[in-house]
Amino acid sequence: MKSVSDSCEPEWMEAEDPLFILYTSGSTGKPKGIVHTIGGYLLYSYITFKYVFNYTDGDVFFSTADLGWMAAHTFNVYGALANACSIVLFEGTPVYPNPGRLWNIIDRLGVNIFYTAPTTIRSLMKFGDHYVRQYKRDSLKVLGTAGEPINPEAWYWFWDVVGNQKCPVVDNYWQTETGGPMITCLPGATPMKPGSATLPFFGVIPAILDSEGKELKGAATGQLVFKKPWPGIARTIDGKHEWYQMTYFHKFKGYYWTGDGVQRDSDGYYWMTGRNDDTLNVSGHLLSTVEVETAIVEHRAVAEAAAVSAPHAIKGESIHVFVVLNNGYELTAELEMDIKRRARDKIGALAEPDVILAVSGLPKTKSGKVMRRILNKITRHDCELGDTSTMADDTILDELFTISGIKC
Repeated sequence: MKSVSDSCEPEWMEAEDPLFILYTSGSTGKPKGIVHTIGGYLLYSYITFKYVFNYTDGDVFFSTADLGWMAAHTFNVYGALANACSIVLFEGTPVYPNPGRLWNIIDRLGVNIFYTAPTTIRSLMKFGDHYVRQYKRDSLKVLGTAGEPINPEAWYWFWDVVGNQKCPVVDNYWQTETGGPMITCLPGATPMKPGSATLPFFGVIPAILDSEGKELKGAATGQLVFKKPWPGIARTIDGKHEWYQMTYFHKFKGYYWTGDGVQRDSDGYYWMTGRNDDTLNVSGHLLSTVEVETAIVEHRAVAEAAAVSAPHAIKGESIHVFVVLNNGYELTAELEMDIKRRARDKIGALAEPDVILAVSGLPKTKSGKVMRRILNKITRHDCELGDTSTMADDTILDELFTISGIKC
């Protein structure tokens, strides 16, 4: 190697040449090979990293995202390095050797920007505040979260306990297909609302459509679309361009369809309500899974919750909720009734779950998203689960089958 030059001339490429193919998480179906290109993606990853995290020279960035997923591609690799930012690469679980591992890393390496998923926050909350408070964390200036909607209780814990009420919490919404955040808080510039992804990023033009494709103005609830392209938009699905066109541009002509539900309040803030197919139809009334889960995780005994439907002879669909309990709790008949009552009191009688099942963990993708389609299969006693290659821990399946009384 002594004779090898220490410099390497770059290979100049066209802006629209493919940069990489990244597969979607598979939380709603078969993973898709999303193609991003050199010019647009690099520009968007650079500019979103810079402004979403208020990056300044010398900052140290730490994300718990797996490098195989878009959040890590954009922020741990391309966006961070394009801004010459020092990064912390993380491998393993945040609770080994103890639940203080992340806070130890933050202190030891002087992390300024910490980015993680709501599911990680909720999993650490159940261990209490002690493991956080034994570390100073005084280097932190910005906290970030993405991947799924964050419930207000987890937001407040992140802001209060982890950030000592001095670090803005940057919540943002995006997809593998968008290449970077589309709706996001900007630290120090955007007034925060716990649980809201807040406002569109520069140049992003969102709209809300009803089921007929009519654009809704003002405060509204419906399907999230984008009206204009942006630099980081995926160019195709690898080898399946027609599938790409059908998936994102066919449903509503002239719009990019996200497949996600959203609510916009009177201040113009956006609140994600989950995938459009993550709805519960109870006696003809549509309920958001996020709404039901948020109410239930506010209960002191519940660390995580996933609500799905099951067929019901009278109501059409009933609500089944899988819960992960905080340490020290077990699902007694009294606790089950109390959890059901919480949903009823917060939302209404229709939101009261028919069934509560306590499990040690929820089926998730490696990027931390709950695979509700797996839970939907289980509530329907369907052993054909489809593609599970992106599941982080498939050992949870045996427990789910057992607790649901299914033999496969």
